[in-house]
Amino acid sequence: MHNNFTSSTFRKMGLIISQQLPAIIDVEASGLGRFGFPIELGVVLANGSRFCRLIRPFEDWTYWDDDAQKMHGISRQQLFVHGIDGVQVCHELNQFVGQQTLYSDAWVVDKPWVLQLFHKANVNMQFSISSLELLLKEEQLHYWDRDKAFIQRRSGLKRHRASTDACIIQLTFERNAQRMANST
Repeated sequence: MHNNFTSSTFRKMGLIISQQLPAIIDVEASGLGRFGFPIELGVVLANGSRFCRLIRPFEDWTYWDDDAQKMHGISRQQLFVHGIDGVQVCHELNQFVGQQTLYSDAWVVDKPWVLQLFHKANVNMQFSISSLELLLKEEQLHYWDRDKAFIQRRSGLKRHRASTDACIIQLTFERNAQRMANST
């Protein structure tokens, strides 16, 4: 589940990928609330390496919200056909990320969903997840939505999927940081 955008593509658009960027995680779920469960994980590391997996639901993960499906476009049937076993996803994600911290712009829901997956799979999570807001100053938060809209227009990345959203978040962080650096 990768698109064709790479670091060199973004450099050509005038968006320079930096090794100082945070690693980003994004999660798509079957629905919000306590019965929702993770159905797709997307990660973009500081160097631009990407990880994305659809997750086949565990047998007792049955809650499904049609409104959530309308947002991410992933059907329950797709998960059973193309999804990967949750235990395997956890091991692959641990191997891909190592012991670094991943940042989320929706930490309050993304972290519990990832913890839910690792708990259900009975796999120890080797990395940590933190709120992206911890890395941003108040002025950066003020410009965040404007910078994100710019990145979406400039890159053409619009699909509401985990790895695409993670990439957009990371590029927004970079543009936002460049704005701060240029204003000083």
